[in-house]
Amino acid sequence: MTPNNSDSDASIRDHLQQLEARIDDLESENQSLRETVAEQSDQIEAQQEQIETLEEENTRLEAVAQAALKKAGTNKDRIAELQTRELEKGAHLLAEHIDPDALASGVDHLEQFTKEDDTYMRIPDSDDPLDRGGSVTLSHGDLLPIQQLAQMDDDMLRSSTNSLPSRLAAKLWKARSDPSVGDDPWREGCKDVREYVKASNMKHWIRRQETSVSDAYAKKLVSRTIDALLELSKNRLAIRKQTERKNGLPYTERRVLLKTDTSVPGETAESADSPKTAGVHR
Repeated sequence: MTPNNSDSDASIRDHLQQLEARIDDLESENQSLRETVAEQSDQIEAQQEQIETLEEENTRLEAVAQAALKKAGTNKDRIAELQTRELEKGAHLLAEHIDPDALASGVDHLEQFTKEDDTYMRIPDSDDPLDRGGSVTLSHGDLLPIQQLAQMDDDMLRSSTNSLPSRLAAKLWKARSDPSVGDDPWREGCKDVREYVKASNMKHWIRRQETSVSDAYAKKLVSRTIDALLELSKNRLAIRKQTERKNGLPYTERRVLLKTDTSVPGETAESADSPKTAGVHR
C-alpha cells in the first residue's frame, strides 16, 4: 500500500505542477492580450481624436469655402451692376470682361465690335462717353481705385469700404470730375496746377456731407481724407503748403493739387499754357 500511495502522490504533484505551469502560461497570455487590447484601445482613441480633428477642420474649410463663394458672388453682382450702369452711359467695355447673362436688368442687347487694339461690347449705336477715339477704351480695371469708387452710389460705396475717409475721398473726386454733383470745393489753378482744393474748404465740405460731424472731428477727417486721396489716386495728387492771409495775419494752409502734367485715366490734362481763372468755383 505505501509504494502505491507514494506513486499516487508523485502523480498528483506532477499534475499540480503542470496545472500551475499552465496557469502561469494562461496568465502570461492573458496579460499579453490585455496589453494588446490596451494598445489597440489607445490607437482607436487616437484615431477617433484624429477623426474629430479632421471633421472640425473639414467643417471650418467648408465654412471658408462657402464664405468665399458668397463673397465672390457678391463681387460678381457688384461688377455686373457697375458694368450695366457704365454700358447704359454709353461705355465701350472689353468683351473678355463682360458676361452678358450676368448683367443687371436694363441692358437687353449688346453688340460686339472690334477696334484696332481689341474687341469690345456696347449697347448698340452708343458713343464712347469719354470721346477717346477709335483705338483707346478704358475698362473698369484700368481706372484708378478712386475713380472706381467714385462711380458707385452711396449704398455700393458703403458696401465696398468701411472707411469714412475713403468714402469722402471718392465723393470729393466725383465732385471734381462730375459737374452734376453740384457741391464742388475744387478750384481751377494756374501755371502747373490744373485744379486744387484747400484744406479749409475741404473741412466745410465734409461738414456739409456729414451733417452730424463736429468741427473738431471734421478737422481730423481732413487729414485722413487727404491720405485716402493720395493712396486711392496712386499719388496722382500732390500736397503743397501755401501761405495765406486772414484778417491781415499770415497762416499756412495745405492744398491738394492736381497738376497739369499728371496723367489720369480717361481724362485729358489741359496744357500749362491753357488760360485759367484762379480762385473761381467750378
